[in-house]
Amino acid sequence: MQDLVTQFQNVRALPLGDQLTNLVDVLLVAYVIYRLLMLVRGTRAWRIIAGIIAFVIFYWISGRLGLYTLNWMLEKATYLGPAALVILLLPELRTAIEGFARPSSILQKFVRTNVEERAEAHTIEEIVSAAAELSAGRVGAIIVIEKLAPLDEFVGNGVLLQAKVSAPLLGSIFFEHNPLHDGAVIIRGDIIVAAACRLPLSESKTLDQNVHMRHRAAVGITEAFDCITVVVSEERGTISVASEGVLKRLASHVELRSLLNKELRNIDESGIAEKRTFDRRSNGRKKNGAAE
Repeated sequence: MQDLVTQFQNVRALPLGDQLTNLVDVLLVAYVIYRLLMLVRGTRAWRIIAGIIAFVIFYWISGRLGLYTLNWMLEKATYLGPAALVILLLPELRTAIEGFARPSSILQKFVRTNVEERAEAHTIEEIVSAAAELSAGRVGAIIVIEKLAPLDEFVGNGVLLQAKVSAPLLGSIFFEHNPLHDGAVIIRGDIIVAAACRLPLSESKTLDQNVHMRHRAAVGITEAFDCITVVVSEERGTISVASEGVLKRLASHVELRSLLNKELRNIDESGIAEKRTFDRRSNGRKKNGAAE
């Protein structure tokens, strides 16, 4: 603490121009760190950073407790740290460098810094309605809904739409003869950002061997990013949802509505159903009382 106070006093003793330079330097470093944290938020990189923090903690504890062999092994492993980080964070680093190359992208991200675009109730109803119609017609579809992590990397390889979410539009996109049907739709908030997007395929061994590419793509995007994917099977007409690398087959579109409300709006459908039942009973008692 005394060293910190001494450093602060040394900075105050500098000329005004040097103080301003140091202030700008600190603010720029803080902004870069903040942007890096925002970049990895909601992606697999966040788990990698958590692992790095755990590694540093173990390294410090092993030194304090005199665990010399473990401390020596961890120290040698740190020499490979920079190269390992570049390999592990390659997709995120590539996205960040591409973003710096586009001034408009930087401005857009600066404006949208802390805004979480949540899906409204009518948007969820449109998605559920579209999924039910596609399921009934056995039309294959894959709909990706952003949560925390922006999916700009995959939006870029598709066709930009920037259209309001609606069941007829989703149905027409996945119509067999539509050139946009072969790929995924990405939804951000209440907007269909892009269609015909190519997604990474999951290589998980836990998936059923009978699962086809559409479902593997639905799982693959959720393994790397914080999002939810709704997928409709073309062969069986079933509706499934992928989240955090786990694929779940749903019984009906009603279950889909409940799941999306819970994941995207933090609303428990069971509570809503109980409230509606209570309101109907209360209204019934009031009518009976008025009749008497």
